Amino acid sequence: MGKVQRYFNKTEDISPSSKTSPSKDTIIYNIKPKLKPWGRRQSDKVINKKKKVVKLPNPNPKFKGKVPIPKKRLKKYARGEGINKTGIKTKIHQKKFEKKEKVIKFAAQQAARAEVLLIEEEGFLEADAGETTTQFTQKQIRENVDITAASKCFDLRLEDFGPYRMKYTRNGRHLLLGGKRGHVAAFDWVTKKLHCEINVMESVHDVCWLHLETMFAAAQKEWVYMYDNQGIELHCIKKVYRVTRMEFLPYHFLLAACSDMGYLSWLDISIGQMVSQFNSRLGRLTMLTQNPWNAVLCVGHVKGVVSMWSPNSKDPLAKMLCHKAPLTALHVDPRGQYLATAASNRELKIWDVRKLEGPVQEYKLITAANNLNFSQKNMLALGMGNVVEVYRDCCTTATKRPYLRHRFTTSIGNLNFCPYEDVLGVATAKSVTSLLVPGSGEPNFDALEANPFQTKSQRKEAEVKSLLEKIQPELITLEPNVIAEVDIPTLKDKIDAKQKLLHVKPPKINYTPRNKAKGKGGSAKIAKNKKIVQEQAKKEFVKSTKDFIPKLNIQKEQQKESGVLDRFLPKKRKT
Repeated sequence: MGKVQRYFNKTEDISPSSKTSPSKDTIIYNIKPKLKPWGRRQSDKVINKKKKVVKLPNPNPKFKGKVPIPKKRLKKYARGEGINKTGIKTKIHQKKFEKKEKVIKFAAQQAARAEVLLIEEEGFLEADAGETTTQFTQKQIRENVDITAASKCFDLRLEDFGPYRMKYTRNGRHLLLGGKRGHVAAFDWVTKKLHCEINVMESVHDVCWLHLETMFAAAQKEWVYMYDNQGIELHCIKKVYRVTRMEFLPYHFLLAACSDMGYLSWLDISIGQMVSQFNSRLGRLTMLTQNPWNAVLCVGHVKGVVSMWSPNSKDPLAKMLCHKAPLTALHVDPRGQYLATAASNRELKIWDVRKLEGPVQEYKLITAANNLNFSQKNMLALGMGNVVEVYRDCCTTATKRPYLRHRFTTSIGNLNFCPYEDVLGVATAKSVTSLLVPGSGEPNFDALEANPFQTKSQRKEAEVKSLLEKIQPELITLEPNVIAEVDIPTLKDKIDAKQKLLHVKPPKINYTPRNKAKGKGGSAKIAKNKKIVQEQAKKEFVKSTKDFIPKLNIQKEQQKESGVLDRFLPKKRKT
């Protein structure tokens, strides 16, 4: 092979017009050198900045792009004000927060646009001139609705084991019944498929679904028992004694209960341990409900007071004097905005539970209400003896007459609105009845929150996800937004105490040695004793200042604090 010519060497012209042609032994590479310098240099950045994005004209001027979102709808899905960038010093963190704010803003816009897909709307009854909706009976409503809605209205005759208590699941698909004389049953009330039916052979005071429809709890004569959907006993909780009412906190996996002895209990069912249990010192507790907004338990008392409890405090977080007569029933709406209370003097009051003030509305009933329950659309159902009355929009405005009324032959034991359905379930002494209440349920459901049509695999995935997102019981407070805020006063106190500790110096000690006999000690001995006394005084000073050091959980702060103390500690002598 001959010599190889590179692209930077001079090569002869190989065009056809040239007279001479290159020799066969030479290989020519026609490679052009790059004009831009290698690597990321300042010149590359300048070139990139000079590039301009050319916007093409709209090919279809009739369609001008996305429809702008109304401001009211954006405000509905907004997540509050953004972060103030003036307090962020570094540019890196500023860019991170800017990206985060863009993602939050985009999510709010997408949620506002997706509202168009929620095509379902709640219905309601309209009366003609000279009529009222209270006159409409369940038979007339059943005859004028479609077949699927009419099938949701049924009556179960259970005359031997009443009175009954009932609960729906969070997705409103399954129903749990518990009779006073030991009858317990769970079934899918839409398809009427029975899961299990057992007799526990002792009194049942309350029943409650757990995080899934495959598990439920029953408060029996002495203790609380847990069963699966096949009726098999899973566990017996003997730490909870003589329970009267139960509530399940789905986001905390806590089973809350109040007992006949006045005790309040919180049991974590995910690990099987008792989180908190103490005596409320209020006597027998028979009224219990939860606030879904902050997971605080609301307990009603004979003195007309509603107290709010958390597992983190043995004293009530708040007390409200609602009535001058003994309370008979109370309930908080699903949004955690309003609290309805009823007393034995036939009074019904609506309170703003967020501000702990009111009453917002006051009503005088025919008889005292023993049961209260809010629907997802702020309808309030009252159980008064053997009569059920449903009120519509009774929280914001004063209503003159009930929306619907239904009369039973026996007294009412319990009533509950079914989530995502226009159905009110009523458990009486001898039957369980499902009533149609148009406009009571939320028509559009979030499948990631509560899916009435979930499959077995979706149920398993939802259980794992809810366990990973479980909220600790320490975060149950009256105001849940306070957790995300900084406690400025206590932080200032800690910083001031730390600064004072840095500037404090140990006091000087005037040591005057006593005169000893000749030969017993010299100047070296006196100086040694003086040094020992000063070191002892420094140690005592350090012990007294330890109480002022802020106890921080951060390891770096603890190391700094130990470094501060080292200044006052005597140095070790070299041996």
